[in-house]
Amino acid sequence: MTTRRQYALLYGGALLFLLLSFLLSLRFGSTKLDTGAFFDALFRRTGAENVTLILYRLRLPRALGACLAGCGLALAGSLLQHATGNELAASNVLGINAGAGFFVILSLSLFPTAFATRPLFAFVGAMLTALLILALSARVRLDRGTLVLCGVALSALFSAGISFFSVLDSDVLASYADFSIGGLGGLTLRVLIAPAAVLAVTLIGAHLLCRDLRLFCLGDTLATSLGVRIRRVRLIALTLAAASAAAAVSFAGLLGFVGLIVPHLTRRLCRFQLRAELILSPMLGAALLLLADLLGRVLLAPTELPVGIFTALLGVPFFLYLLLGRRRHRA
Repeated sequence: MTTRRQYALLYGGALLFLLLSFLLSLRFGSTKLDTGAFFDALFRRTGAENVTLILYRLRLPRALGACLAGCGLALAGSLLQHATGNELAASNVLGINAGAGFFVILSLSLFPTAFATRPLFAFVGAMLTALLILALSARVRLDRGTLVLCGVALSALFSAGISFFSVLDSDVLASYADFSIGGLGGLTLRVLIAPAAVLAVTLIGAHLLCRDLRLFCLGDTLATSLGVRIRRVRLIALTLAAASAAAAVSFAGLLGFVGLIVPHLTRRLCRFQLRAELILSPMLGAALLLLADLLGRVLLAPTELPVGIFTALLGVPFFLYLLLGRRRHRA
């Protein structure tokens, strides 16, 4: 009972933190609003039409987009790290982000005025990259190491392709820059409907897969002896992770390190319980991205900084910390 109470408090605390982050994201921004005007607009009171427009047309879609992107990237990171057995695994490390970026710059080269198709190309690119990783690794052996190596190789290949198109057309590079950094400006509720649906499916699928996936920590041989179909579970986990990451990058751009930072923090909070991690990671990922985006809007207001800058500032030191920690542990 004590454990249940502890987890109930943990879930409640994470939910409260997320709701507070969401409220702060609505309350503050590049345009200053006094408290009275904010609550008048929040409840759509007469006389606050201008502030209501800012709140519901600009800040609400942005806050919801931050929630969806943070949730999707954190979930993808948890699934990838457990499926590969590599604590450094994330969508940007395994090439999924690079695949999305390559298809976006390809779409900008072929259809320079069709900006509305960019989210579709990003989603397709991320999913095709994941399928290509699976196909290549299955030709050898669908194990942990092969998946990571295939992802790194494809990431280098797609990065070279992005550089190639950038050299051919400087205008394409200028259009691609915003997507490559990652940002949440200009979102509308309509754009978020499809990613939200994909993310809902991946969340359900991840929890259905949890029972088998948590046995991966025992090693492939022992997990197989306990009845886990390793190849099948790893295939499904990678597909769900790719879909979750693809849904996020399709509208938020190539945000990095959210899927690396959040799962590690969550595992320490929930004492390495996978089911609890799959509940907490999406909530904390959403809260982290909400706060990072809020910083980007208020730090140099009225100038807005892309949220990808802040995730990189947090993520790179964290990545180096994990990398050096692994080296000390092996030594």
